[in-house]
Amino acid sequence: MLTPFERMIAKRYLWPGKGEAFIALVAGISVGVVMLSVAMLVLVMSVMGGFRSEMLDKFAGLNGHAVVQAYGGKLDNWESTLEQVLATEGVVTASPLIEQPLLASLNGRAVAIFVRGNTAEDIADLGDKVLLGDIASIQPDSGKVAIGSRLASNIGARVGDTITIINPQGRTTPFGTSIRQVGYEVGAIFEIGLYDFDETFVIMPMQDAQTLLLMGDSVGLIEITVTDPDNVGEILKPVEDALVGRAVIADWKQINSTLFEALEVERVAMFFVLSFMVLVASFNILSSLVMLVRAKTRDIAIMRTMGATRRSLLKIFVTTGTTIGTLGTLTGLVLGFLLLYFRNPIVDGVAFLTGVEIWDPSVRFLTSLPVRVDPWEIIGITALGIVLSFLATLYPALKASNTDPVQVLRYE
Repeated sequence: MLTPFERMIAKRYLWPGKGEAFIALVAGISVGVVMLSVAMLVLVMSVMGGFRSEMLDKFAGLNGHAVVQAYGGKLDNWESTLEQVLATEGVVTASPLIEQPLLASLNGRAVAIFVRGNTAEDIADLGDKVLLGDIASIQPDSGKVAIGSRLASNIGARVGDTITIINPQGRTTPFGTSIRQVGYEVGAIFEIGLYDFDETFVIMPMQDAQTLLLMGDSVGLIEITVTDPDNVGEILKPVEDALVGRAVIADWKQINSTLFEALEVERVAMFFVLSFMVLVASFNILSSLVMLVRAKTRDIAIMRTMGATRRSLLKIFVTTGTTIGTLGTLTGLVLGFLLLYFRNPIVDGVAFLTGVEIWDPSVRFLTSLPVRVDPWEIIGITALGIVLSFLATLYPALKASNTDPVQVLRYE
Protein backbone atom coordinates (compact mmCIF):
# COMPACT_ATOMS: atom_id res chain seq x y z
CA MET A 1 0.00 0.00 0.00
CA LEU A 2 1.11 3.56 -0.68
CA THR A 3 1.45 6.16 2.02
CA PRO A 4 -0.14 9.59 1.43
CA PHE A 5 3.32 10.99 0.61
CA GLU A 6 4.04 8.24 -1.94
CA ARG A 7 0.60 8.61 -3.48
CA MET A 8 1.03 12.39 -3.83
CA ILE A 9 4.43 12.10 -5.53
CA ALA A 10 3.30 9.30 -7.85
CA LYS A 11 0.28 11.39 -8.87
CA ARG A 12 2.56 14.35 -9.50
CA TYR A 13 4.87 12.32 -11.71
CA LEU A 14 1.95 10.99 -13.74
CA TRP A 15 1.45 14.58 -14.98
CA PRO A 16 4.92 15.95 -15.90
CA GLY A 17 5.51 19.69 -15.60
CA LYS A 18 5.70 22.33 -18.30
CA GLY A 19 9.35 21.72 -19.06
CA GLU A 20 8.80 17.98 -19.46
CA ALA A 21 6.50 17.91 -22.48
CA PHE A 22 8.66 15.35 -24.24
CA ILE A 23 8.37 12.95 -21.29
CA ALA A 24 4.59 13.47 -21.31
CA LEU A 25 4.53 12.74 -25.06
CA VAL A 26 6.44 9.48 -24.61
CA ALA A 27 4.14 8.46 -21.74
CA GLY A 28 1.09 9.26 -23.88
CA ILE A 29 2.48 7.20 -26.73
CA SER A 30 3.03 4.34 -24.25
CA VAL A 31 -0.62 4.48 -23.20
CA GLY A 32 -1.71 4.57 -26.84
CA VAL A 33 0.44 1.61 -27.89
CA VAL A 34 -0.73 -0.50 -24.93
CA MET A 35 -4.34 0.47 -25.72
CA LEU A 36 -4.07 -0.49 -29.40
CA SER A 37 -2.22 -3.75 -28.75
CA VAL A 38 -4.72 -4.86 -26.09
CA ALA A 39 -7.65 -3.86 -28.32
CA MET A 40 -6.20 -5.88 -31.22
CA LEU A 41 -5.67 -8.89 -28.96
CA VAL A 42 -9.27 -8.73 -27.73
CA LEU A 43 -10.62 -8.25 -31.27
CA VAL A 44 -8.58 -11.00 -32.95
CA MET A 45 -8.95 -13.61 -30.20
CA SER A 46 -12.71 -13.00 -29.87
CA VAL A 47 -13.30 -13.17 -33.62
CA MET A 48 -11.25 -16.33 -34.02
CA GLY A 49 -12.94 -17.88 -31.00
CA GLY A 50 -16.31 -16.93 -32.45
CA PHE A 51 -15.35 -18.36 -35.82
CA ARG A 52 -14.45 -21.72 -34.26
CA SER A 53 -17.50 -21.79 -31.98
CA GLU A 54 -19.92 -20.74 -34.72
CA MET A 55 -18.62 -23.30 -37.18
CA LEU A 56 -18.75 -26.05 -34.54
CA ASP A 57 -22.33 -25.11 -33.64
CA LYS A 58 -23.44 -25.07 -37.24
CA PHE A 59 -21.67 -28.31 -38.11
CA ALA A 60 -23.15 -29.90 -34.98
CA GLY A 61 -26.57 -28.59 -35.90
CA LEU A 62 -26.41 -30.49 -39.19
CA ASN A 63 -24.32 -33.58 -38.44
CA GLY A 64 -24.09 -33.59 -34.65
CA HIS A 65 -20.80 -33.94 -32.85
CA ALA A 66 -20.24 -37.39 -34.37
CA VAL A 67 -21.80 -39.76 -36.89
CA VAL A 68 -22.03 -43.53 -37.14
CA GLN A 69 -21.11 -44.49 -40.70
CA ALA A 70 -21.89 -47.97 -41.98
CA TYR A 71 -19.55 -49.81 -44.31
CA GLY A 72 -20.97 -49.63 -47.83
CA GLY A 73 -23.08 -46.57 -47.04
CA LYS A 74 -26.11 -48.53 -45.77
CA LEU A 75 -26.81 -49.19 -42.10
CA ASP A 76 -29.21 -52.11 -41.72
CA ASN A 77 -31.03 -52.83 -38.46
CA TRP A 78 -30.18 -49.31 -37.42
CA GLU A 79 -32.87 -49.21 -34.73
CA SER A 80 -30.82 -51.40 -32.35
CA THR A 81 -27.71 -49.25 -32.98
CA LEU A 82 -29.73 -46.11 -32.29
CA GLU A 83 -30.98 -47.55 -28.97
CA GLN A 84 -27.42 -48.47 -27.99
CA VAL A 85 -26.17 -44.98 -28.78
CA LEU A 86 -28.97 -43.30 -26.83
CA ALA A 87 -28.23 -45.52 -23.82
CA THR A 88 -24.60 -44.34 -23.72
CA GLU A 89 -23.75 -41.93 -20.91
CA GLY A 90 -22.98 -38.45 -22.20
CA VAL A 91 -25.11 -38.73 -25.35
CA VAL A 92 -27.77 -36.02 -25.58
CA THR A 93 -29.52 -36.85 -28.85
CA ALA A 94 -29.15 -39.29 -31.74
CA SER A 95 -31.16 -39.62 -34.93
CA PRO A 96 -30.86 -41.42 -38.29
CA LEU A 97 -30.25 -39.59 -41.53
CA ILE A 98 -29.40 -40.13 -45.18
CA GLU A 99 -26.93 -37.99 -47.10
CA GLN A 100 -26.07 -38.57 -50.74
CA PRO A 101 -24.50 -36.41 -53.49
CA LEU A 102 -26.78 -36.17 -56.56
CA LEU A 103 -27.76 -33.69 -59.27
CA ALA A 104 -30.67 -31.27 -59.48
CA SER A 105 -31.97 -29.33 -62.45
CA LEU A 106 -34.47 -26.54 -63.10
CA ASN A 107 -35.15 -24.82 -66.40
CA GLY A 108 -32.17 -26.51 -68.01
CA ARG A 109 -29.72 -25.53 -65.25
CA ALA A 110 -28.12 -28.51 -63.47
CA VAL A 111 -26.07 -28.30 -60.26
CA ALA A 112 -24.47 -30.73 -57.84
CA ILE A 113 -26.42 -31.15 -54.60
CA PHE A 114 -26.47 -33.14 -51.38
CA VAL A 115 -29.79 -34.84 -50.77
CA ARG A 116 -30.39 -35.15 -47.05
CA GLY A 117 -33.12 -37.30 -45.59
CA ASN A 118 -34.09 -36.27 -42.06
CA THR A 119 -36.63 -37.31 -39.48
CA ALA A 120 -39.69 -35.13 -38.96
CA GLU A 121 -38.21 -33.79 -35.69
CA ASP A 122 -34.95 -32.73 -37.35
CA ILE A 123 -36.81 -31.03 -40.18
CA ALA A 124 -38.98 -29.14 -37.68
CA ASP A 125 -35.81 -27.87 -35.96
CA LEU A 126 -35.02 -25.91 -39.13
CA GLY A 127 -38.03 -23.68 -38.52
CA ASP A 128 -35.96 -20.68 -37.37
CA LYS A 129 -33.68 -21.01 -40.43
CA VAL A 130 -36.48 -20.74 -43.03
CA LEU A 131 -36.48 -17.61 -45.18
CA LEU A 132 -39.42 -18.43 -47.43
CA GLY A 133 -42.13 -21.07 -47.45
CA ASP A 134 -43.38 -23.38 -44.71
CA ILE A 135 -41.13 -26.08 -43.26
CA ALA A 136 -44.22 -27.84 -41.87
CA SER A 137 -45.25 -28.67 -45.45
CA ILE A 138 -42.23 -30.98 -45.80
CA GLN A 139 -44.02 -34.21 -44.94
CA PRO A 140 -43.52 -37.84 -46.10
CA ASP A 141 -45.05 -38.50 -49.53
CA SER A 142 -45.89 -34.81 -49.94
CA GLY A 143 -43.45 -34.46 -52.81
CA LYS A 144 -41.98 -31.32 -51.22
CA VAL A 145 -38.40 -30.48 -50.23
CA ALA A 146 -36.52 -27.63 -48.58
CA ILE A 147 -33.48 -26.16 -50.32
CA GLY A 148 -30.66 -23.81 -49.30
CA SER A 149 -30.85 -20.12 -50.11
CA ARG A 150 -27.68 -20.14 -52.25
CA LEU A 151 -28.90 -23.16 -54.19
CA ALA A 152 -32.21 -21.43 -54.82
CA SER A 153 -30.35 -18.38 -56.10
CA ASN A 154 -28.03 -20.43 -58.32
CA ILE A 155 -30.80 -22.31 -60.15
CA GLY A 156 -33.44 -19.57 -59.91
CA ALA A 157 -35.82 -21.62 -57.78
CA ARG A 158 -38.70 -20.14 -55.82
CA VAL A 159 -41.21 -21.61 -53.42
CA GLY A 160 -43.70 -23.61 -55.49
CA ASP A 161 -41.28 -24.43 -58.33
CA THR A 162 -40.56 -28.06 -59.16
CA ILE A 163 -36.93 -29.17 -59.27
CA THR A 164 -35.81 -32.47 -60.76
CA ILE A 165 -33.43 -34.58 -58.69
CA ILE A 166 -31.36 -37.02 -60.74
CA ASN A 167 -30.12 -40.29 -59.25
CA PRO A 168 -27.74 -42.08 -61.67
CA GLN A 169 -28.08 -45.32 -59.69
CA GLY A 170 -31.49 -46.28 -60.95
CA ARG A 171 -33.17 -49.62 -61.40
CA THR A 172 -31.58 -52.28 -63.57
CA THR A 173 -33.65 -53.31 -66.61
CA PRO A 174 -32.98 -55.68 -69.51
CA PHE A 175 -31.95 -52.60 -71.48
CA GLY A 176 -29.51 -51.33 -68.84
CA THR A 177 -29.69 -49.14 -65.76
CA SER A 178 -32.33 -46.43 -65.95
CA ILE A 179 -31.50 -43.10 -64.39
CA ARG A 180 -34.09 -41.98 -61.86
CA GLN A 181 -35.43 -38.47 -62.34
CA VAL A 182 -37.94 -37.39 -59.72
CA GLY A 183 -39.61 -34.01 -59.49
CA TYR A 184 -40.07 -32.31 -56.10
CA GLU A 185 -41.85 -29.10 -55.26
CA VAL A 186 -39.85 -26.48 -53.33
CA GLY A 187 -41.78 -26.12 -50.09
CA ALA A 188 -39.28 -23.97 -48.17
CA ILE A 189 -36.01 -22.09 -48.62
CA PHE A 190 -33.66 -22.02 -45.62
CA GLU A 191 -30.34 -20.46 -44.69
CA ILE A 192 -28.07 -22.32 -42.27
CA GLY A 193 -25.30 -19.71 -42.38
CA LEU A 194 -22.62 -22.04 -43.78
CA TYR A 195 -22.05 -21.12 -47.40
CA ASP A 196 -21.33 -24.63 -48.72
CA PHE A 197 -24.41 -26.10 -47.04
CA ASP A 198 -26.71 -23.32 -48.20
CA GLU A 199 -25.38 -23.83 -51.73
CA THR A 200 -25.84 -27.61 -51.99
CA PHE A 201 -28.33 -29.01 -49.45
CA VAL A 202 -31.76 -30.35 -50.36
CA ILE A 203 -33.65 -31.65 -47.33
CA MET A 204 -36.51 -34.11 -47.57
CA PRO A 205 -38.27 -36.58 -45.24
CA MET A 206 -36.41 -39.80 -44.48
CA GLN A 207 -38.96 -42.00 -46.24
CA ASP A 208 -38.77 -39.95 -49.44
CA ALA A 209 -34.97 -40.16 -49.43
CA GLN A 210 -35.11 -43.94 -48.98
CA THR A 211 -37.47 -44.20 -51.94
CA LEU A 212 -35.37 -41.91 -54.13
CA LEU A 213 -32.13 -43.77 -53.34
CA LEU A 214 -33.68 -47.26 -53.37
CA MET A 215 -32.44 -47.94 -49.85
CA GLY A 216 -35.42 -49.81 -48.48
CA ASP A 217 -35.52 -49.45 -44.68
CA SER A 218 -31.80 -48.72 -44.36
CA VAL A 219 -30.24 -45.39 -43.41
CA GLY A 220 -26.85 -43.95 -44.20
CA LEU A 221 -25.78 -42.39 -40.90
CA ILE A 222 -26.74 -41.82 -37.30
CA GLU A 223 -25.89 -38.34 -36.05
CA ILE A 224 -24.99 -37.96 -32.38
CA THR A 225 -24.86 -34.93 -30.08
CA VAL A 226 -22.97 -35.20 -26.79
CA THR A 227 -22.66 -33.11 -23.64
CA ASP A 228 -18.95 -32.33 -24.11
CA PRO A 229 -17.85 -31.95 -27.76
CA ASP A 230 -14.16 -31.78 -26.85
CA ASN A 231 -14.34 -35.26 -25.26
CA VAL A 232 -16.62 -36.85 -27.84
CA GLY A 233 -14.10 -39.65 -28.54
CA GLU A 234 -14.02 -40.80 -24.92
CA ILE A 235 -17.82 -40.61 -24.58
CA LEU A 236 -18.46 -42.77 -27.66
CA LYS A 237 -15.64 -45.26 -27.08
CA PRO A 238 -18.02 -48.02 -25.79
CA VAL A 239 -20.23 -47.62 -28.87
CA GLU A 240 -17.24 -47.70 -31.21
CA ASP A 241 -15.98 -50.93 -29.65
CA ALA A 242 -19.42 -52.53 -30.03
CA LEU A 243 -19.68 -51.56 -33.72
CA VAL A 244 -16.32 -52.97 -34.83
CA GLY A 245 -16.76 -54.67 -38.20
CA ARG A 246 -20.17 -53.08 -38.84
CA ALA A 247 -19.62 -49.35 -38.77
CA VAL A 248 -17.19 -46.63 -37.72
CA ILE A 249 -17.67 -43.46 -35.70
CA ALA A 250 -16.31 -40.18 -37.07
CA ASP A 251 -16.44 -37.17 -34.75
CA TRP A 252 -16.34 -33.49 -35.66
CA LYS A 253 -12.59 -33.35 -35.06
CA GLN A 254 -11.99 -36.03 -37.72
CA ILE A 255 -14.57 -34.82 -40.22
CA ASN A 256 -13.28 -31.24 -40.16
CA SER A 257 -9.78 -31.92 -38.84
CA THR A 258 -7.91 -29.82 -41.40
CA LEU A 259 -10.10 -26.78 -40.87
CA PHE A 260 -10.18 -26.82 -37.07
CA GLU A 261 -6.47 -27.63 -36.71
CA ALA A 262 -5.63 -24.73 -39.02
CA LEU A 263 -7.86 -22.45 -36.96
CA GLU A 264 -6.17 -23.50 -33.72
CA VAL A 265 -2.66 -23.02 -35.11
CA GLU A 266 -3.59 -19.61 -36.51
CA ARG A 267 -5.20 -18.61 -33.23
CA VAL A 268 -2.09 -19.46 -31.20
CA ALA A 269 0.18 -17.79 -33.75
CA MET A 270 -1.88 -14.59 -33.77
CA PHE A 271 -1.87 -14.41 -29.97
CA PHE A 272 1.90 -14.88 -29.93
CA VAL A 273 2.50 -12.20 -32.57
CA LEU A 274 0.11 -9.65 -31.09
CA SER A 275 1.59 -10.21 -27.63
CA PHE A 276 4.80 -8.69 -28.98
CA MET A 277 2.87 -5.45 -29.48
CA VAL A 278 2.23 -5.35 -25.73
CA LEU A 279 5.92 -6.08 -25.14
CA VAL A 280 6.90 -3.17 -27.40
CA ALA A 281 4.49 -0.94 -25.49
CA SER A 282 6.13 -1.96 -22.22
CA PHE A 283 9.50 -0.82 -23.63
CA ASN A 284 7.92 2.58 -24.27
CA ILE A 285 6.89 2.69 -20.61
CA LEU A 286 10.44 1.79 -19.62
CA SER A 287 11.96 4.56 -21.76
CA SER A 288 9.53 7.18 -20.46
CA LEU A 289 10.31 6.24 -16.86
CA VAL A 290 14.06 6.31 -17.52
CA MET A 291 13.71 9.86 -18.86
CA LEU A 292 11.50 10.79 -15.91
CA VAL A 293 14.07 9.47 -13.44
CA ARG A 294 16.85 11.46 -15.14
CA ALA A 295 14.72 14.61 -15.14
CA LYS A 296 13.81 14.16 -11.48
CA THR A 297 17.27 13.20 -10.19
CA ARG A 298 17.59 16.42 -8.13
CA ASP A 299 14.09 15.99 -6.67
CA ILE A 300 14.88 12.38 -5.79
CA ALA A 301 18.07 13.45 -3.99
CA ILE A 302 16.17 16.12 -2.02
CA MET A 303 13.50 13.58 -1.00
CA ARG A 304 16.21 11.20 0.17
CA THR A 305 17.82 13.89 2.35
CA MET A 306 14.39 14.69 3.80
CA GLY A 307 13.92 11.08 4.93
CA ALA A 308 12.34 9.28 1.97
CA THR A 309 13.45 5.66 1.94
CA ARG A 310 14.62 3.69 -1.06
CA ARG A 311 11.52 1.52 -0.69
CA SER A 312 9.29 4.60 -0.98
CA LEU A 313 11.03 5.74 -4.17
CA LEU A 314 10.79 2.24 -5.59
CA LYS A 315 7.03 2.15 -4.90
CA ILE A 316 6.54 5.64 -6.39
CA PHE A 317 8.08 4.83 -9.78
CA VAL A 318 6.61 1.32 -9.95
CA THR A 319 3.18 2.82 -9.27
CA THR A 320 3.69 5.51 -11.93
CA GLY A 321 4.69 3.05 -14.65
CA THR A 322 2.11 0.41 -13.71
CA THR A 323 -0.62 3.05 -13.70
CA ILE A 324 0.32 4.03 -17.27
CA GLY A 325 0.18 0.37 -18.33
CA THR A 326 -3.09 -0.26 -16.49
CA LEU A 327 -4.68 2.84 -18.03
CA GLY A 328 -3.62 1.68 -21.50
CA THR A 329 -4.88 -1.85 -20.83
CA LEU A 330 -8.30 -0.73 -19.58
CA THR A 331 -8.83 1.74 -22.43
CA GLY A 332 -7.71 -1.02 -24.81
CA LEU A 333 -10.39 -3.32 -23.42
CA VAL A 334 -13.02 -0.62 -23.95
CA LEU A 335 -11.80 0.02 -27.50
CA GLY A 336 -11.69 -3.71 -28.22
CA PHE A 337 -15.28 -4.22 -27.10
CA LEU A 338 -16.41 -1.22 -29.14
CA LEU A 339 -14.73 -2.66 -32.24
CA LEU A 340 -16.42 -6.01 -31.57
CA TYR A 341 -19.82 -4.36 -31.18
CA PHE A 342 -19.51 -2.38 -34.43
CA ARG A 343 -17.56 -5.09 -36.32
CA ASN A 344 -20.05 -5.65 -39.11
CA PRO A 345 -20.59 -1.94 -39.92
CA ILE A 346 -16.79 -1.50 -39.89
CA VAL A 347 -16.32 -4.41 -42.31
CA ASP A 348 -19.07 -3.03 -44.57
CA GLY A 349 -17.54 0.44 -44.43
CA VAL A 350 -14.06 -0.78 -45.34
CA ALA A 351 -15.52 -2.85 -48.18
CA PHE A 352 -17.43 0.21 -49.45
CA LEU A 353 -14.34 2.44 -49.36
CA THR A 354 -11.96 -0.07 -50.95
CA GLY A 355 -14.40 -1.76 -53.30
CA VAL A 356 -13.19 -5.16 -52.06
CA GLU A 357 -15.45 -7.66 -50.30
CA ILE A 358 -13.49 -8.42 -47.13
CA TRP A 359 -15.83 -11.05 -45.74
CA ASP A 360 -16.61 -13.30 -48.69
CA PRO A 361 -18.92 -16.09 -47.42
CA SER A 362 -17.80 -18.43 -50.20
CA VAL A 363 -14.29 -18.31 -48.71
CA ARG A 364 -15.07 -17.85 -45.00
CA PHE A 365 -17.85 -20.50 -44.84
CA LEU A 366 -19.95 -18.22 -42.59
CA THR A 367 -22.21 -15.47 -43.89
CA SER A 368 -21.38 -12.98 -41.10
CA LEU A 369 -18.42 -12.13 -38.88
CA PRO A 370 -18.88 -14.13 -35.64
CA VAL A 371 -17.60 -13.25 -32.16
CA ARG A 372 -17.21 -15.25 -28.97
CA VAL A 373 -15.79 -13.44 -25.94
CA ASP A 374 -14.03 -15.84 -23.59
CA PRO A 375 -13.81 -14.33 -20.06
CA TRP A 376 -10.62 -16.28 -19.33
CA GLU A 377 -8.97 -14.89 -22.46
CA ILE A 378 -9.94 -11.36 -21.47
CA ILE A 379 -8.49 -11.92 -18.00
CA GLY A 380 -5.31 -13.31 -19.57
CA ILE A 381 -4.95 -10.35 -21.94
CA THR A 382 -5.54 -7.89 -19.07
CA ALA A 383 -2.98 -9.68 -16.90
CA LEU A 384 -0.48 -9.71 -19.77
CA GLY A 385 -0.75 -5.95 -20.26
CA ILE A 386 -0.47 -5.11 -16.55
CA VAL A 387 2.31 -7.63 -15.77
CA LEU A 388 4.50 -6.50 -18.68
CA SER A 389 3.95 -2.88 -17.66
CA PHE A 390 4.95 -3.74 -14.08
CA LEU A 391 8.11 -5.52 -15.23
CA ALA A 392 9.06 -2.54 -17.39
CA THR A 393 9.03 -0.28 -14.30
CA LEU A 394 11.51 -2.31 -12.25
CA TYR A 395 14.77 -1.07 -13.81
CA PRO A 396 14.02 2.68 -13.69
CA ALA A 397 12.46 2.32 -10.23
CA LEU A 398 15.57 0.53 -8.93
CA LYS A 399 17.72 3.21 -10.58
CA ALA A 400 15.77 5.93 -8.79
CA SER A 401 15.86 4.16 -5.42
CA ASN A 402 19.64 3.73 -5.64
CA THR A 403 20.27 7.42 -6.29
CA ASP A 404 23.02 8.77 -4.01
CA PRO A 405 21.88 12.19 -2.73
CA VAL A 406 25.45 13.17 -1.81
CA GLN A 407 26.70 12.75 -5.37
CA VAL A 408 23.71 14.56 -6.86
CA LEU A 409 23.70 17.53 -4.50
CA ARG A 410 27.46 18.00 -4.29
CA TYR A 411 27.45 20.39 -7.22
CA GLU A 412 24.06 21.98 -6.58
